[in-house]
Amino acid sequence: MTPRIEVNDLVIRYGEVVAVSGVSFAIQPGELVTLLGPSGCGKTSTLRAIAGLEDPSSGTIRLGGETVFSSAERRNVPTEKRHLSMVFQSYAIWPHMTVAENVAYGLTLRKLPRAEVEQTVRRVLDMVRMDGYADRSASKLSGGQQQRVAVARAIAFSPTVLLFDEPLSNLDAKLRTEMRVEIRELQRQLDVTSVYVTHDQEEALAISDRIIVMDHGRIEQIGTPETIYNRPGSLFVADFVGAANLIPGRLAADGVFEATGGVRLAVAEGGKQDGTTVALRSSYVELRPESAAVPDRMNVAAGMIHRRMFHGDFIQYVVDWPPGQLIVRRPPTEMIDEGASVRIVCAPEHCVLL
Repeated sequence: MTPRIEVNDLVIRYGEVVAVSGVSFAIQPGELVTLLGPSGCGKTSTLRAIAGLEDPSSGTIRLGGETVFSSAERRNVPTEKRHLSMVFQSYAIWPHMTVAENVAYGLTLRKLPRAEVEQTVRRVLDMVRMDGYADRSASKLSGGQQQRVAVARAIAFSPTVLLFDEPLSNLDAKLRTEMRVEIRELQRQLDVTSVYVTHDQEEALAISDRIIVMDHGRIEQIGTPETIYNRPGSLFVADFVGAANLIPGRLAADGVFEATGGVRLAVAEGGKQDGTTVALRSSYVELRPESAAVPDRMNVAAGMIHRRMFHGDFIQYVVDWPPGQLIVRRPPTEMIDEGASVRIVCAPEHCVLL
């Protein structure tokens, strides 16, 4: 199958600053792939290059097998001829227009028949649950409603590629959670290839088919949300995506990781064969009473609850143990008092050697 989007050896410079350094990836038709990373990592520059809004220094970009940018061929297809659409962080809604006029704008520029434009506007507004707001002034919409209008306008002319540049960052937490579900459902319904940029790891894990983790203009890891979370490929990925404990130590001759303080950990199979750090997700650690029986001394250590913080859906514990302090997240039904002695238990498959 020909990838819908191919990026090869992409380099973007702003003067002497290299924002994107040799990035390569491919996205299959119908996939939603997220570019995830901290501010300044190059994710938005990469997205804008795909859209034709940035002029790369070198590399190649293909859409549906057609070359839209090539430094070698000196080819750079204008944005309006790439048959893609973009949802911006700022929404870019025209306040002097009605909702329907905003959605119809791109269709009108394409000089489509009026009846077809009206039918399309009704259809896409219904898809984003804004059918009752067609005649309302865009200036009288809430942030969430403006975002829905921006999405409706982006999908109105049936683009082959849909780009999202941190579209939910201006919304409150509850609305952001609701909108990410709606965007994912809409993307699946339309079966449109999508690239989504965010610095929000929870958002990326929730909506993506695959995630591309970037840092300092380079790709750190590409994988499914499950792979990125459970098998981070680097210290940066382990630390940036999800809550992970990074435990220093060394790999002993018997293949067992000896953490600082004498704790011995059997590590996940199939990963790196050598390393000086084990990544252990805070939600994969069990806390048992000090008197509880444990099956083996491996991957078991004594600890004491230093601090307990209630977060509603989970309780976060700061646990003192031989290597230092361990962050542990447990269900709110597992309430342990501060100062209590516990046994720390973790399965080998959750101890990832880095």
